[in-house]
Amino acid sequence: MSDAVWLMSTRSSRPAHVPDLPGAGGGPGPDRRLAWLDALRGIGALMVALHHAAPRYLPELSATVLRWFNPGTYGVIVFFLVSGYIIPASLERRGSLRRFWVGRVCRLYPLLIVALAATALLARWGPGQLREGLGERDPLSALLAHGTMLQDLLGVPNALNVLWTLSYEMVFYFLVAALFALRQHRRSAPAALGTAALGVAAGGLLPAAALTRGLGGAPVIAATALGAAVALCAVASGRASWCRAGALFGGALAAVLVLCNGRIPPWQGLALLSLMFTGTVLYRMERGQLSRAAGTTVVGMVLAACVLSAALHIGSRGDAVTGGADPQAAVRIWALTVGLALLTFGVAMALRRHRVPRWLAFCGVISYSLYLLHPLVLEVCDLAVPWQQHDTPLLVAAYLALLLPLSMLAHRLVELPGQRLGKVLAGPPGGLPVPRQEPPGTPVPARGEAV
Repeated sequence: MSDAVWLMSTRSSRPAHVPDLPGAGGGPGPDRRLAWLDALRGIGALMVALHHAAPRYLPELSATVLRWFNPGTYGVIVFFLVSGYIIPASLERRGSLRRFWVGRVCRLYPLLIVALAATALLARWGPGQLREGLGERDPLSALLAHGTMLQDLLGVPNALNVLWTLSYEMVFYFLVAALFALRQHRRSAPAALGTAALGVAAGGLLPAAALTRGLGGAPVIAATALGAAVALCAVASGRASWCRAGALFGGALAAVLVLCNGRIPPWQGLALLSLMFTGTVLYRMERGQLSRAAGTTVVGMVLAACVLSAALHIGSRGDAVTGGADPQAAVRIWALTVGLALLTFGVAMALRRHRVPRWLAFCGVISYSLYLLHPLVLEVCDLAVPWQQHDTPLLVAAYLALLLPLSMLAHRLVELPGQRLGKVLAGPPGGLPVPRQEPPGTPVPARGEAV
């Protein structure tokens, strides 16, 4: 099947989830196909939000659960699997790197700016405090690092504890864009297996934060910001050769940062990227571009590689992964957490044609707001409610009663206007377009697809 035919979409055959398009909770037709991934995002966001609240309000339950399973890491991996499933599909459907990046920037940055501004205000005039080490950094460098969303790979403490995942999302975008520019974007299985194998083979040998230690924080931040700007400007130029060069340069930059300058252990960064590409493998399998047997084999091999990487490279740091009093416990927690996240995605995928609870799908629609704003809500709650010595479920209910309406408001007032701006700025396709010559009889694309 040619790229031109495959990239065309209809209401009955387009990818199961259009990023940035609110999915309804289990209604008939395409809404149901949107809802299962929205539900997964809702699960991911709620698990992270509850993970950070549990030590405060459910200390006994939290201590018991964390001996075997890390809900926060579970939620992050579910998010990463969803991103792996939908991001390459979004890029391929648009057929343009420029339109893809405009959509991503307008999707992520407005709420990020609001969250960072609220963090600064709470630290300056309110009850909040800057996270450890951030106040010691040069403000311009810290701001520039967060502006790239790569701060976790630049030796800069995250202004919010959840922002580290955005650094790996951004790396994934750069890598997917580079594969698209090379016309290798369908080689998802080799990408998943390759990153997983690299984590096993070299995850313990690669240096952590080597660039920052060797060259200094400010030069690395400045070079990264300049490199990312050059790459994106080249992509936005509209000239195919520049667009391709910019995408490849951005992919190389992202790869160097993951391999040589991460905060978390290199094997774990590679494991997370392999899980994102595993989400893409599942998309290929669902679309019939990869056999079920091959897709299932890749998932099993990636899971095995993730566990083996942890067993080989954790070393003596028992808390290097997701907690645990010793390395053996940390490996067990990591293995169960990754395995349950993959199982959750697989079950949701198998049940994708069935109804999902509307409230859970809606939590997925507002999941980005839930994810970014819950640390700020907890910071304010700490003023009024001390950390509990015993489980107090009513306090969890009160916390959610504050968080959910605030997230709904942020979604309506910040996220949706940003998405609408993205549609306007994206304009007609350009940058590095995929051929659109349709053979006779090719259906007309569905109207109303989101940017």
